[in-house]
Amino acid sequence: MPPLPPLETCTLGTEFATLDALSPHAKKALAKLGYTTVAELLLHYPRRYEDRTRFDTFPNAPTETAICLRGKVSDTALRRFGKQRFFEATLEDVSGGPLSNPVVCRWFNLPFIHKLIAVDQELIVYGRIKESGKRLAIDHPEYEVLEPDAEDEASIHLGRITPVYPLRDGVAQRTLRRLLHRFATALDTASVPAYFDSEAAGFHGLTRGEALRAIHFPADFDALEQARRYLAFEEFFALQLNVALRRTHHFALPGASHAGKGALLQDFAKSLPFDLTGAQKRAIREIRADLKSTRPMNRLLQGDVGSGKTFVALAAMLLAVESGCQAALMAPTQILAEQHSLVFKRWLQPLGLRVALRTGSRHEDGTDSEAAEPPQILIGTHALLHGKVDFDNLGLLIVDEQHKFGVEQRARLVSRGLVPDVLVMTATPIPRTLTLTVYGDLDVSVLDELPAGRGKIITAIRDPKKTPEAAKFLIEHLDQGRQAYIVYPLVEESEKLKALSAGAGFEEWAQRLSPRVCDLLHGKVGAEEKEAIMRDFRSGKTDVLVATTVIEVGVDVPNATLMLVYNAERFGLAQLHQLRGRIGRGEHKSYCILMCDPKNTDAIARLRILEQSTDGFRIAEEDLKLRGPGELLGTAQSGLAGLRLGDLITESTLVQQARDLARGIIGNDPKLQKPENTRLKELITLAEAAEWVA
Repeated sequence: MPPLPPLETCTLGTEFATLDALSPHAKKALAKLGYTTVAELLLHYPRRYEDRTRFDTFPNAPTETAICLRGKVSDTALRRFGKQRFFEATLEDVSGGPLSNPVVCRWFNLPFIHKLIAVDQELIVYGRIKESGKRLAIDHPEYEVLEPDAEDEASIHLGRITPVYPLRDGVAQRTLRRLLHRFATALDTASVPAYFDSEAAGFHGLTRGEALRAIHFPADFDALEQARRYLAFEEFFALQLNVALRRTHHFALPGASHAGKGALLQDFAKSLPFDLTGAQKRAIREIRADLKSTRPMNRLLQGDVGSGKTFVALAAMLLAVESGCQAALMAPTQILAEQHSLVFKRWLQPLGLRVALRTGSRHEDGTDSEAAEPPQILIGTHALLHGKVDFDNLGLLIVDEQHKFGVEQRARLVSRGLVPDVLVMTATPIPRTLTLTVYGDLDVSVLDELPAGRGKIITAIRDPKKTPEAAKFLIEHLDQGRQAYIVYPLVEESEKLKALSAGAGFEEWAQRLSPRVCDLLHGKVGAEEKEAIMRDFRSGKTDVLVATTVIEVGVDVPNATLMLVYNAERFGLAQLHQLRGRIGRGEHKSYCILMCDPKNTDAIARLRILEQSTDGFRIAEEDLKLRGPGELLGTAQSGLAGLRLGDLITESTLVQQARDLARGIIGNDPKLQKPENTRLKELITLAEAAEWVA
C-alpha cells in the first residue's frame, strides 16, 4: 500500500469531508466508524498496546497469560471436528533464536479466515497458549498480517509501542492505525483547549493535545502512563463537574426548615425496647441539622444489611411531622411498601400519628380512607410521584433503595410546588470511589454498627447434588419452629439459560417438605397475592418461601433463619449479601447455603468471600473489583459507561483530586452556577464527553 500524503496540520474541529488529502477509501472507512471530525477519531482510544520493539519468544509449554508472537505461516488447513469447521495456521519462529515448537492458531466456525491468511505470510498473533494433544495452540488469537510496507509505513506498525484498537464495521486494524497515526501526528497540539489547569491537577505542564497524541503513539511507557492519567483525570473531572453542579443547583432551590423541637422523637425513643446504636444517633444528628437548615437536604444514608436504617428514617419523619409538615417514604416494591406501612403503623399510631399507604392500587383518588384528616406520613411506591397523590405540605421525602432518584424526580416534585428535604437510603454498602462519583452531590451518613442481639449468620458453599442433605438440615430447623427461604435465579425454566427456576423448584420442595407449608413468590405474582403471601409468611402460616430475588430488599421476618440459594454463581456478591440479609434478623443463629457446581472453580473462589465475611463494605469492594461499576450499578449510572480510561477501583486519589478541583471551580465562580453560562456549557460538554455525561 503506498504511503499517504502527509497532512500539514489539523485541529480537533477539522472535518474529514474538507480534506482533499484524504483518499475516498479513507473517508469511507471513517464514515463506517461514524466519525466526521478529528476529535471524534482521536477519542477512539486503544484497548491495549504491544511492545513491538521486541516480541515474546515462542514457548515450549502452555502460558497462563496472553503473549505476543511474530512468526511465519508454514502450513494452513481447513478441518472439521464433528459438526464444527475450523481453520488452522501453523506459525513458526523465524527470529533466528533457539529452536522452539511451532504454534497452531485456530479459528472455529470462521472458515472465511482461510481467504485472509496464507503460507509464507508473516503474522503477529496475541493470545494464551494451551496444550492440544502434542501441539501448542492458540484458539481465536488476535492477529495482524504484516505487509511489505514502505519504511515510513512500517514504522507505524513495528519498532514501537504499537496501539491495538477495538474494531467495528469491517475496518481493518492496520487501516485504523494508519489513519490515527496520520491525524495524531498532524494535530496542532497548541490549538487543543484544556478543561483544567495542568499544574493545578499535578500534570506538570503536560497539555491536552500532547496527551491525545501520546495515548495513541507514545514515545515510551512512562509517556503513555502520563497521557492515560491526564485523560482519565479529564473523565473524572467531567463527572465531578456534573456532580458539583447538581449539588449547587439543588441547594439553590428555595427550601424551608422542617425540624420540630424533638418531643415526638423523645417519646418514640422512650417506647423502644432497645437503645439505638452510636451510628444511628450520629446519623440522626446529621439529618436533624439538615432539617433545621433552610437549605434543602440532599443526603444519602447508607448502611449494611440490618444496621437499622428504618429507625433513623422514623426519627427523621418524627422531626419533620412535629414541624407541621408531611413526610413520605418511597419504596421500590409493593412488598417493601407494605412492610414499611406495617412497621410504621405499629410504632407511630400509639403516638397519635396518621399513617397512610399509597401504592398503585390504593391511591387513585388521592384521599385517605383511614382518617378524616390528611395523613401526616405517607408510605408508597413510585406512585407517590407519578400518581394523583396531593401532598398538603410535603417537607421530607425518604427514598428507600432508589439509586436513580435524582434530577428528573426532584423536577417532578418542584413542578408541583414542592421542594422537600430528601433523604436517600440504601442497604447496599457503596465503595468510597463510587460514593464520590455516583452520589457525589449528596451528603453522606454511614451506619457502620449493627444493633445488639442479632443472631450470627453462618455461610457455606455446597454442591447441588447435596440437596437431600440440605433438605434434612432444613427440616430439623423447621421442626424447631424456624422458617426458611429457598431462592432461585429464574421464575420459569429456560431453554437458553442453564439455571434452575423457582416454579419447578417449588413443586419439588412442596413435595419434599410435606406436610410443612411452602409458598411461591416472584415478580409475576399480582400485587394483592404478593401481599397475602408475605402476610402468611410473616405470621408463620407459611414455613418455607420459594422465591426469586423479589425478596432481596427490605423483607424482615426475624423467625426466618435459613436460606438456600441455587445457582449462586449467577448472582453478584453484593446481591447475595443482600439476599443473605433476609436472615439473621432475630436472636437465633442463621444459615445461608450457597448451591454451586464445584467444577466452577472461578465461582467457588468468588463465593468464598461470603463464607469469610459478613462485612458488606468489604464485600462491595470485592464485587467492584470483580464486576466493575457498570455491572454493579448499571452502565447508565451517572456517566460510568463513558469511563474509557479512568479506573474507579484503583484511582481513588485521582477521583478525589478531580472532585476538589471541580468543587473549587464551581464554588469560587458564582457566574458558573447559572445554567445558561457559556463557559459552564463548555466545561460540562467537554466537547467529546457530552455524549456520556449524565
